[in-house]
Amino acid sequence: MATFHGETITLAGTKLQVGDTAPDFVLTDTDLSKKTLADFAGKKKVISVVPSIDTGVCDAQTRRFNQELADADNTVVITVSVDLPFAQARWCGAAGLDDVVTLSDYYDHSFGKAYGLLINELHLLGRAVFVLDANNKITYLEYLDEMGNHPNYEAALAAVKAVK
Repeated sequence: MATFHGETITLAGTKLQVGDTAPDFVLTDTDLSKKTLADFAGKKKVISVVPSIDTGVCDAQTRRFNQELADADNTVVITVSVDLPFAQARWCGAAGLDDVVTLSDYYDHSFGKAYGLLINELHLLGRAVFVLDANNKITYLEYLDEMGNHPNYEAALAAVKAVK
């Protein structure tokens, strides 16, 4: 059972599993261009999914993964939310994080449905972390039961380092 501030929520879609190939996506970048998994081909990927970039836990999650993995070889951190691309760009500017990749699922929520994360009641995304190898195979994932909780940063970061 998933909750948002203690209230039960329903997540649309089917949860993915370790070993699955991550579904492709079409998400909107802060410059309104479209991005897919192919735009990050050949790289290890951390897909950090947050309900809203403008909240404390989401802010901390985005900062932590980007700071910890800034020097990681051949690795990209992608933060996904349904915030409008303009709000994501404003947050990055205010946070002083120019190299952060934020992508928006605002348009049709197809990412949220494909990854089992669309909160039906709120039209936000649930909190999760996915680690993908260079071939988009999921090597680690965490779906959080309570959207206000932090992910297990240490486990996710160890999983990134374990990917060859």
